[in-house]
Amino acid sequence: MKHYLTPLTLALTLLITACSSTTESGAVGASRSQLLLVSSAELDQMAVQSYNKLKAEATAAGKLNTDAAMLARVRAVAARIQPQTAVFRGDAPRWQWEVNLIESEQLNAFCMPGGKIMFYTGLIRKLSLTDDEIAVVMGHEIAHALREHSREQVSQAAAAQTAIGIGTQLLGLGSGTSQLTGAAYEALVATRFSRSHETEADRIGLELMARAGYNPQAGVSLWQKMSGSGGSGSEFLSSHPSDSSRVQQIQALLPTVMPLYQATRR
Repeated sequence: MKHYLTPLTLALTLLITACSSTTESGAVGASRSQLLLVSSAELDQMAVQSYNKLKAEATAAGKLNTDAAMLARVRAVAARIQPQTAVFRGDAPRWQWEVNLIESEQLNAFCMPGGKIMFYTGLIRKLSLTDDEIAVVMGHEIAHALREHSREQVSQAAAAQTAIGIGTQLLGLGSGTSQLTGAAYEALVATRFSRSHETEADRIGLELMARAGYNPQAGVSLWQKMSGSGGSGSEFLSSHPSDSSRVQQIQALLPTVMPLYQATRR
């Protein structure tokens, strides 16, 4: 007698078995179980396609990597932070990292799955960011990729469709496939994360920059600049915690991460 899993039973089984963590906790204790229903390989492939499309559009508009000095600064910061990602996940230093710069007034930056980083000149120019402050942003965005927050968002979208046959959808059958593909694209391109994801990225990012030899106290000055610039409407701050709560969290973490930074100075 054969036994068949109903879509609901399959969905529940997948939900139970798909809870894991993408990273180690590090010194800042960033540890929790994550719902991961889609593979990282799928998201990485989508990220490469989306990133290449963005670069092509920027190149056609004459806006990709037009400021050589600024590009060199951003890439230098990334090069120091990337090896430190091994603290949170051993595979990350071997990612196909890429760092580029778009000429734009936007206060924006992001890191797609697999290490595809883009900074917008407006963020650095308008706020007159120091290298330490660039490292705050860089660490934060890399942390999103390390924790695979985009993958988690897509998985949550998939879980929300349980009642209409998520088991079939996850096997690539029916209309659910296009819906999940759309959710994946939105997660990659919109790069808007929940407040809990943003707080988590702040914690991990602060440790990354400190281990790379950048002063984590710059987190305070960055968000003071952001608050003073009226940047709360920027893409970079979509769904982010308030500037004041962010500063409070950074200050609370300084006793943990400052010794990491000070060790690099010695």
